[in-house]
Amino acid sequence: MKRKSWLAITFITAALLTAGCGSNDQAEQNHSDHTQHAPNGDLQEMTASADQLPKFLDNQDPVIIGSYKVAAANRELLKSIPCYCGCGESAGHGHNGNCFIKEEKSDGSIVWDDHGTRCGVCMEIAVISGKMKEEGKSTKEIRDYIDQTYGQGYGKPTPTPMPS
Repeated sequence: MKRKSWLAITFITAALLTAGCGSNDQAEQNHSDHTQHAPNGDLQEMTASADQLPKFLDNQDPVIIGSYKVAAANRELLKSIPCYCGCGESAGHGHNGNCFIKEEKSDGSIVWDDHGTRCGVCMEIAVISGKMKEEGKSTKEIRDYIDQTYGQGYGKPTPTPMPS
């Protein structure tokens, strides 16, 4: 079973690496009363809960949708995991979770961010982190792995505090 899981991760990783970070004209679609643009141009949309994905994912590739599901299921973990695509400077993100979710409100509603829809690095970090958690790795072990793996040859990391 572990071999199948790692094969799936390998496939997803390959797909995400080809995606990279870039613009997405599809982000302009599906506007509603709960949709707005961040100062950097990212589309943000509010839903009632983390179980309700934003409409900007409606016509996206299943790999992208899957990464948003992983991010939603691992919100606390991703607050301790930096992103290495440069979004700390370009979008003001504080951790990898911000690539998918801008904010979780006190009533449980979620303000989603479409940055992750066009960034393979963001998606890859979230998916790998979620998989490692599923395998029983601690937050610190996951953070160390992400820092080692993405510390060279990627963008400046987000200013994410080290987990205790």
